[in-house]
Amino acid sequence: MTPRGRFLVATLSGLVLAGLVHVATVLLIPGLAQSDALSRARSGESLDHPLAVNTVATGDTAPPIEAWLPIPDPAVAVGLCAYNLGEGPMRVSARTGTLMLSLAVHGPRGAFYAVTDQAAVRGALDLVVLTRAQYDEALANADEDEVSHDVRIVAGEVRGFVVVRVIAALPSQRAAADAAVQAVSCTVDSPSDDRTGG
Repeated sequence: MTPRGRFLVATLSGLVLAGLVHVATVLLIPGLAQSDALSRARSGESLDHPLAVNTVATGDTAPPIEAWLPIPDPAVAVGLCAYNLGEGPMRVSARTGTLMLSLAVHGPRGAFYAVTDQAAVRGALDLVVLTRAQYDEALANADEDEVSHDVRIVAGEVRGFVVVRVIAALPSQRAAADAAVQAVSCTVDSPSDDRTGG
């Protein structure tokens, strides 16, 4: 075999081997990732599934949640709210204020919806996370004369979590940002709880 032929065989062999290693690694990641955010949100001691919003603290008194989240930005107050739609749709209600607030809905495959306080209606932001069947049922039971101010989000998976972030532009606003995160409520919704208005 010529030197050029040997070089081509070696190059092709290396590419095939690299491709196999890459595919194997990608397929093994879900099984090896025991500490992904969704698993921690469901099982972490600091998360009271599914109703509580849990503030991520900074400083020496940081709770165990700090062990699996990246180092928090001191200018951002963060809270988490895990949900299980098998228990019913989840309503996330927030009152807006002077500080920027955002909500991001995450499933097993990552974030699939995000909204900021700019979408608030009359100072209130209401998200309802539900399955396709729950959405169809809510639509069928809706009164045509009533206008809903809820933002309804159809989740592809039953389990997930919502991340609440409030930005404190100044260090003096950090306490207000933490309070704004704690003021967000996560509750299991029922059809009779739908909030409507004219």
